[in-house]
Amino acid sequence: MSETITLSLSGLTCASCAVRASDAVQKVPGVREASVNYATGAATLEMDTAGLPAVLTALQRAGYPAQTQTVELQVQDMSCASCVGRVEAALRAVSGVETATANLAQSTATVEMAQGGTSEDALCRALALAGYAAEVLRADDATDAQDLHTAEAARLARHTWLAGLLALPVVILEMGGHMIPAWHHMVMSTFGQTGGWAIQAALTTLILMGPGRAFFARGVPALLRGAPDMNSLVALGTGAAYGFSMVALLAPAALPVAARGVYFEAAAVIVALILLGRTFEARAKGRTGAAIRALAELRPDTATRLTDTGAEEDVRVSALTVDDLVRIKPGGALPVDGIVTHGESLVNESMITGEPLPVAKAPGDVVAAGTINGTGALDVRATRVGAHTTLGQIMRMVKEAQASKLPVQALVDRVTLWFVPAVLAIAATTLVTWLILGAPEIALVAAVSVLIIACPCAMGLATPTSIMVATGRAAEQGMLFRQAAALQNLAEIDVVAFDKTGTLTEGAPVLQSSAVADGFEEADVLRAVAAVEARSEHPLASAICAAFDGTLPPVQNFETVTGKGAVGNVEGRQVLVGSAAFLQDHDVTATPFADRASRAAGDGQTVIYAAFDGVLAAMFAVADRVKPESHSAVAALKAQGVEVVMLSGDARATADAVGKSLGIDRVMAGLSPTGKVATLDQLKAEGYRVAFVGDGINDAPALAAADVGLAVGSGTDVAIEAAHVVLATGDMTTVPRSITVARATLRNIRQNLGWAFGYNVLLIPVAAGAAYPLGGWLLSPVLAAAAMALSSVFVVTNALRLRRL
Repeated sequence: MSETITLSLSGLTCASCAVRASDAVQKVPGVREASVNYATGAATLEMDTAGLPAVLTALQRAGYPAQTQTVELQVQDMSCASCVGRVEAALRAVSGVETATANLAQSTATVEMAQGGTSEDALCRALALAGYAAEVLRADDATDAQDLHTAEAARLARHTWLAGLLALPVVILEMGGHMIPAWHHMVMSTFGQTGGWAIQAALTTLILMGPGRAFFARGVPALLRGAPDMNSLVALGTGAAYGFSMVALLAPAALPVAARGVYFEAAAVIVALILLGRTFEARAKGRTGAAIRALAELRPDTATRLTDTGAEEDVRVSALTVDDLVRIKPGGALPVDGIVTHGESLVNESMITGEPLPVAKAPGDVVAAGTINGTGALDVRATRVGAHTTLGQIMRMVKEAQASKLPVQALVDRVTLWFVPAVLAIAATTLVTWLILGAPEIALVAAVSVLIIACPCAMGLATPTSIMVATGRAAEQGMLFRQAAALQNLAEIDVVAFDKTGTLTEGAPVLQSSAVADGFEEADVLRAVAAVEARSEHPLASAICAAFDGTLPPVQNFETVTGKGAVGNVEGRQVLVGSAAFLQDHDVTATPFADRASRAAGDGQTVIYAAFDGVLAAMFAVADRVKPESHSAVAALKAQGVEVVMLSGDARATADAVGKSLGIDRVMAGLSPTGKVATLDQLKAEGYRVAFVGDGINDAPALAAADVGLAVGSGTDVAIEAAHVVLATGDMTTVPRSITVARATLRNIRQNLGWAFGYNVLLIPVAAGAAYPLGGWLLSPVLAAAAMALSSVFVVTNALRLRRL
């Protein structure tokens, strides 16, 4: 089908780029006309929609990839792992969709698609054709999934009560001779056997048409589409028992004498038990998302905004914009990230950082949305609002992690996609086999038991529920996993490599001592060096700047060499500031200060040199205090069997002194950012699984290169973006705690998968009658329904144990 499609392109830097992008698209079969507008960055295509994947590939190869957008959908009627596979397949079949991931535990699907390549309505229509109603989740709909589970649990509870009340007389009528003999005798003497069967038929019909109708309404269409799911198994199982019983009631002559019996109680109780199991499951699913719900509840609905005249006005938080001035009253929750402009108070930041003690805030201090103000009033200038606040980003990270999948999930998805068809084949084989063996009364019972006991739900819930609970619990403790895969990788870590400055140390160095070469004045040297260091982002630079109290001269031609030093022209002189190696690169030797530098390094101090116009001018010794909790963090990692390594750009003597004080045996010193990456690559080449912990811009390459990068949340945005895990505070004890969370989660997932697969592998043969020749034991469909209902509840309940971490 031909239509006009508009794509937003990346990488267009000039008009020639637009021409090349247009030429690349024109070569794709099915494209009738293409134009690329450099000013707007848009490509307008007249083409067959089926050729869109080829167009996207052509643009990618040409260097002008289409911009993508992420859409999250709330998907109804996903009942088992097979549904997950079909939802993903339906979404991926939509032209313009690049990736699609469904989450059974959250009842959501996350789609990555080309901007303009398709529409949200097209995604919903594709799911509707596949049998799943869907609607788009917006950024502010953080608790919709939990609300859905709550409403679903309430609805299922009502249906369970109704099914139970109607099924109870059916069970008593069928088994009352053993349960309530007198009542059973009265009914039989009054209505006879046929009358008793008729009453059972009427009650069972009410159950299947009422609370059990959903199984047929969803399962039969899925079966007709050739995509059977859990509902199809229940519909077939209960339908077979009900249909056979109706034949026995209305046309008994059509059946062999030995097979004339009814199974209304099986159909009735199966529906009641499965509804009960789904009720427990929905309630448990709601609890798995407690972390997201708790985070969402930290956001106030309204805020007090100050107008230009200073008057107060109450507005919705969604109406706030950057630079708005907001008044935070005592005890109120902060609606935005911002800077305090007036007032002093203590702010409880435990919900963001995990730190229990309130933090003093005064004008100039930074505050975060979701934190709670103490007894003072604060005026705050908004710097980030809505989804861009710290709280919004935390919620986004947690939701992305919960929606992502572990590598092992790919295997589970492949298995479960064919699980239901395989169960149908086993049930048919069971029926035919027992009929051939001349046991029709066993054939129906065994076939129905196979259909009912099979449980793809447990397999589909085994991984996502554990991930949801673990990532939510970790977020509450200040550990943000950006992808679920980081859980698996972190659980397998052998080595943790730490950056030194700002990670193991406070990152707030202090100038301890200085020495000036002959011919230079200390005040003049400090003034010029401080001017250059004021332009640097290295943590050590702040120590020299803090030591100078005065007006800094301007700096021209400033340049920085990451991990080595900086250079600039100050009042006509070229000023070099950095390590001995940096000065050596500029043909300046630091030998005159060798003895003094050696003593300072032995005390764990970092030595910085300065040279003016190619002449050594001064030496500065800077000390960065080790964080108190770094000692316990290193000890905890060693107790976990993890080797600890420290990577530092400092001189060998300084790095060794810090490493020795922390009990770190393996210290790599004098490393540039590329040197840290090379060291990590070497460790990985030796067969180690390596995690790296850092906080600065210069740590970003190492964070990306490690098997798992852990960025300190108080560090730079660049480091955080490069990391796989974000630690909300600078407390390094969160590193061993994050490994504990990861290992416990993987252990929990293995338990769930072991149960889910083991349950089906062991009990489906039993349900088929494999144990009957050994002792005449045949599994009742009612017991099969109970086992199936409990299997999903077991998986979700086991995952909820992670909340106690």
